[in-house]
Amino acid sequence: MIDSSVFQDKTAAYYTLGCKLNFSETSTFGRMLSELGVRTAAKGEQADICLVNTCSVTEVADHKCRQIIHRMVREHPGAFVVVTGCYAQLESEKVSKIEGVDLVLGSNEKADLVQYLSDAWSRRGTDGDSLHEHHAVATTRDITTFAPSCSRGNRTRYFLKVQDGCNYFCTYCTIPFARGFSRNPSIASLVSQAEQAVAEGGKEIVLTGVNIGDFGQTTGEAFLDLVKALDGVEGVKRYRISSLEPNLLTDDLIEYCAHSRAFMPHFHIPLQSGSDAVLKLMHRRYDKALFAHKIELIKRRMPDAFIGVDVMVGTRGETPEYFEECYDFLHSLDVTQLHVFPYSERPGTAALNIPYIVSEQDKKLRSKRLLDLSDVKTHDFYERHIGQQAEVLFEKATRGRAMHGFTRNYIRVELSPRDAREDYDNQLLTVRLTGFNHDGSALKGEIV
Repeated sequence: MIDSSVFQDKTAAYYTLGCKLNFSETSTFGRMLSELGVRTAAKGEQADICLVNTCSVTEVADHKCRQIIHRMVREHPGAFVVVTGCYAQLESEKVSKIEGVDLVLGSNEKADLVQYLSDAWSRRGTDGDSLHEHHAVATTRDITTFAPSCSRGNRTRYFLKVQDGCNYFCTYCTIPFARGFSRNPSIASLVSQAEQAVAEGGKEIVLTGVNIGDFGQTTGEAFLDLVKALDGVEGVKRYRISSLEPNLLTDDLIEYCAHSRAFMPHFHIPLQSGSDAVLKLMHRRYDKALFAHKIELIKRRMPDAFIGVDVMVGTRGETPEYFEECYDFLHSLDVTQLHVFPYSERPGTAALNIPYIVSEQDKKLRSKRLLDLSDVKTHDFYERHIGQQAEVLFEKATRGRAMHGFTRNYIRVELSPRDAREDYDNQLLTVRLTGFNHDGSALKGEIV
């Protein structure tokens, strides 16, 4: 039983590290606490509750998590500090020993975060003394809960969590250990959440998860069935699919998106390596030929589609020859943007048994070459659209930055200060794309 009285007049501070899924979950936690009377602390205001939602995709991410936890403890003395997320799951003992951390919740426990907080605050003494509540984190095989999440936080777009966990034990990755096995809610429940987003004024929804193409492991349904059901929700103007494994991006799904009412011509597809030998070392479930087929089909059915691609450089086993093969393959593909990640050693992963090690200097050089290639591809893609008209969903401008939004195919568009208006926030407006902005990161738009 949640004791709502203990939350009255409390303030909370939130910090999210990592992916869109984490952002969505933190936003949902914030909304749940808000409904119980917890106010988000203003900048510079000391909070009663601190929530840190962590990431553990690389050693750099682990280090940043520790830094943020220490900073939150320092900036909010006496606050009840809760740490959850992937790093909390994988390194629960280490996190629990950080001075000032009161509660550590793993992937199974975070679904009941509000209940844990309620119990802890109810037991807290009336004198306000801190109560250390370290909670044991479940093992990977025991992670079975699914915490629903559909929230926009302070953004225009909603993020709808459709799946969690992963059954793909790629040799470099710890995510299955941190998130558990693949699981999902029903299509009916997700349709209901989308309808609620519309009732709150939402126009665009991003489908998020760990391996969302694997949707249906729990319910026996299929991802394409989910897409079709969501497409029928009146009021949702746009859907975007955050990331789909190449082997799960079916030809039928591509064909459906090509004529869909609301699913945008925008795909994010993890490649990881453009070398078949390295893909085998990674235990990926596809080869270059399949990946190239998916890109070709998307571009044939949706010529203006934006395609983002994840690439990992410097993984164990990636010899100079294999990297050159990867570079040439990516150069040949009609994709829009490369998301480049240097390989990071993760404890307990099978990749540590692969003998060939890439130096940090070579990782940086390879990353730069791919990032330079990405800049060229993105610039060319944007340039092809100059002079055209496009529908843009605008977002409220952050301080010191131009008001911006995105076209259907995910081109970032900025309005000049003289054209921007506050009531454009969350509005779909037609603009003429006139040229690049000052730093080439967006196109300038004029309201038609």
